Amino acid sequence: MPKWLKVLILSAIVLLVGGGIFSAATTWMHRQVRDAKVVHNSQMQPIILVPGSSATQERFNSLITTLNQQTTGHSLLKITVKTNGTLVKSGKLAARDNEPYIVVAFQNNHDGYNNIKKQARWFDQALKHLTATYHFNRFRAIGHSNGGLVLSLFLEKYYASADVSIDRLMTIGTPYNLEESNPHNRTQMLNDLIAKRKSLPKTLTVYSLAGTETYDGDGTVPLNSVECGKYIYQNQAAHYTQITVSGDNAKHSDLPQNREIINYIQQYMLQTPNQTPGRSQPTDSQRRMTTATP
Repeated sequence: MPKWLKVLILSAIVLLVGGGIFSAATTWMHRQVRDAKVVHNSQMQPIILVPGSSATQERFNSLITTLNQQTTGHSLLKITVKTNGTLVKSGKLAARDNEPYIVVAFQNNHDGYNNIKKQARWFDQALKHLTATYHFNRFRAIGHSNGGLVLSLFLEKYYASADVSIDRLMTIGTPYNLEESNPHNRTQMLNDLIAKRKSLPKTLTVYSLAGTETYDGDGTVPLNSVECGKYIYQNQAAHYTQITVSGDNAKHSDLPQNREIINYIQQYMLQTPNQTPGRSQPTDSQRRMTTATP
């Protein structure tokens, strides 16, 4: 065999073996990094709240005041994302507060699917700033009205590239089919959300809360529109639970202050639920339907 051919064969063997070792080393390194992210979750896990259309960063003031009266006080940071992507902040996160509240609102808070898509992009920009500034890698989220749509669009379009994880989402009075009361007449937005549902995190637990002032809806959002959330999250997220609240303070604008909804937030969204004696429990005025998927 010619010497040059022996050298060529030997070089090929070295490259193949070396490439295999490099590939195995790369795979091992990525696995270690991934596992490290699971083990070394940040102690801080904020609750991020997103208001609906026409609402400002002050939308959840009453809700957070009530929560802090019934649980250990949590600090509050409010952010408004301007149309040019810059952030205006008020309040601050307290040292050693592992579960602060962060409100993310938008200067352009108008209604409409096109605008909601812009807000989802602005939310992604705000979240990147928050994680880089306050060094957390996990959070839970609550969205009222169109705020739930902003979070849903974020999860489908931007979450995969975000260096952060979410394990629980609560939407309150969110019109997944906008103002359409007939679930068979699907809006373009609902069709888009259904089409991209496989991008949702598989470990997510979702609570969809609805109010019924007239048993058809909360006076603004049709009940059937809220219930269309099942076409997006059911059998896609790890768990999907729908809860309908009726009775007092079940109007759309009153839902964040509704006593039963506050109880659900304490029970399902906070790490340390309220244990105050005499806490009100769900009554016969509520209907709860739960669907869990493995």
